[in-house]
Amino acid sequence: MFQKVLIANRGEIACRIAVALHEMGIVPVAVYSEADRGARHTRLADEAYEIGPADPRVSYLNADRLIETAKRAGAQAIHPGYGFLSENAAFAEAVEAAGLTFIGPAPAQARAMGDKRAARAIAERAGVPVVPGFEGSGAKALAAGAKKIGYPVMVKAALGGGGKGMKRVDDAAALAEAVESAERLAAASFGDAAIYLEKAIERPRHVEVQVFGDGRGGAIHLFERECSLQRRHQKIIEECPSPAVDEALRDRMAGAAVALAQQVQYRGAGTVEFLLAADGTFCFLEMNTRLQVEHPVTERVTGLDLVRMQVELAATGKLPLAQADVARHGHAIEARVYAEDAAGGFLPQAGTASRIEWPSGPFVRVDAGLDAGDAVPVHYDPLLAKIVAHGPDRDAALARLAGALDATLIQGVLTNLPFLRALMRDDGVRAAAVDTEWIEREFLERFQVMVRAPAPERALIAAEAADLLGLLRAPRVAAANGGAAPEATRSVFTSLGTWRLPGLGE
Repeated sequence: MFQKVLIANRGEIACRIAVALHEMGIVPVAVYSEADRGARHTRLADEAYEIGPADPRVSYLNADRLIETAKRAGAQAIHPGYGFLSENAAFAEAVEAAGLTFIGPAPAQARAMGDKRAARAIAERAGVPVVPGFEGSGAKALAAGAKKIGYPVMVKAALGGGGKGMKRVDDAAALAEAVESAERLAAASFGDAAIYLEKAIERPRHVEVQVFGDGRGGAIHLFERECSLQRRHQKIIEECPSPAVDEALRDRMAGAAVALAQQVQYRGAGTVEFLLAADGTFCFLEMNTRLQVEHPVTERVTGLDLVRMQVELAATGKLPLAQADVARHGHAIEARVYAEDAAGGFLPQAGTASRIEWPSGPFVRVDAGLDAGDAVPVHYDPLLAKIVAHGPDRDAALARLAGALDATLIQGVLTNLPFLRALMRDDGVRAAAVDTEWIEREFLERFQVMVRAPAPERALIAAEAADLLGLLRAPRVAAANGGAAPEATRSVFTSLGTWRLPGLGE
């Protein structure tokens, strides 16, 4: 087993990895930019090294500096987390060339699955259904391809991810402009302007399967996650299992994901993503060759530590368990807390978190990247934390997550907490009647109307009084007891109904 591992990342995922390494008796080594000096992930690690200015291109994306730092610290391996260089095949190659272990897939696998066009071809060879698509270049060829597969189509970056470089086109007249825009975004975000077309599936659900492979053709799955609640193609709420998947469909989707992992002889943790149509048919979307942001819901339901599994597999070359050892217990739901203005176009925010209160209880987990007094820089992804609730069934998990969000307080920087609180209490979410476009199509306008509504003077006075009296902490008592707070001590936000949605005091 490794003695030291360098974490080539920041924020909540670097904190999460550091905790797992400590539990394994491994020394976690943090890196930080000038903007992250003193950040929480550096405080959780045993050692921390500065790697450059705030600009990620010369710090967290500086492969040479990261490898040099790992060797200077005496680390035997590098864990890339997610984002930054986690899916960069050249970085994985450089790590291994330096005599270190890359805790992730082999470089060839990252390269093959990172190119969405190559990944589609591999999926087809594995017998996995794929979305009808077209690969080509030039306006004339793309127009012919779009006509062949039929509008609407999605214009996608070949090396894309996170919704960047993705455009929906409903007719031929809009294709040329969408292609030009997607190519520009792809070149800026991924260093490659290559794009391709896929048939747009109307109102699909986004369901993904967590897989682990040993790099020699052996692979297992850890069930599926539902990730349909998205804004601008970026996930906000994830849950395990999917409320739209029955056992028969689960077997088919998991089988397809494992077949793909076996086809490419995948090594480590990966996620095979599918689009699920209303009729129960599904198609391959992409494979993410890294740990996912939403991995905690899988951990809560299976009782497994995915980071530990990654490290053990990287050190031994063996899967730490067999498929028969994987079981599912209850339901888990995760909400992503972002520093962003949800009512103002989800614009990222920055500042200093002057006061923070996280929820607690036996059924609530918080993966946070900051404490009170920490700065939220403008230079990086605005994800601050993930709040996860577990229950015996979906209704219980939803209720616990709603209570946990009510119990969360962040002051000094604007967050999406009011948006998340409203989302968790929406009838569509409770009924699981959602798809990847549901937030923009049905929920966002309702939320914006609520936020713009003038709060009655009595509501403002009541909120201030409740804050002074400490009643905002009431949901914590409920979470600790595994149920709802008594009427007399219930959060003021609950008693005020929709008037709590602007997030008074935050």
